[in-house]
Amino acid sequence: MVRKLAISAMILLAAGGCSRTGEITDGGITALRSACPRVGVPAGTGDVTQFDPPASRDAAAIDVVATLTNVTSTCDEAGEQIVTTVNFDVLATRRDAAGPRDVSLPYFITVVRGGTNVVAKSVDRVTVHFEAGQTRASAKGVATSRVDRAAATIPDDVRKRLTEKRKAGQEAAAMDPLADPAVRGAVLSATFEALVGFQLTEEQLRYNMTR
Repeated sequence: MVRKLAISAMILLAAGGCSRTGEITDGGITALRSACPRVGVPAGTGDVTQFDPPASRDAAAIDVVATLTNVTSTCDEAGEQIVTTVNFDVLATRRDAAGPRDVSLPYFITVVRGGTNVVAKSVDRVTVHFEAGQTRASAKGVATSRVDRAAATIPDDVRKRLTEKRKAGQEAAAMDPLADPAVRGAVLSATFEALVGFQLTEEQLRYNMTR
């Protein structure tokens, strides 16, 4: 469910001064790394389908379908805890429009470290309200993650390896510091993701992945 990070595309740090993202400087191109976690939706968890009767998987038995979309986030890096607030919309449709109805859907937010290690998770619910005669409805959800700043900070010695200037023709210029397992491991350890999705049963997840 959790994608491995494309680490080489996101780990370069600012070399210092007033450099801006993408700026060509003496010795290379500067990229900025934020301590804020990347936000996303794990594969297979962005929608949920409910059946009636529950054991059926026929198209005619589909009762409610909901999709988690329009994911946005804000990040507060001011304190010792990096707090990320994730907002999203839930768009739902139902088969039977007779009468008003509330559908409560569980969703999760999980903090992943290094692309594979789940270090925190919480589950909440969002309720979609259908008016009588209405087959479509929407609701808004919100989730929050917290990461220790110290854990999301690359050690100074590794930062130096990543940001040191390299001149063309020198042996060091041809060597990727990420080829060093110690450097790569330190960067991965300081890299976090905040992932949101529907809290699915095994059967629901299997349906999403195989339909």
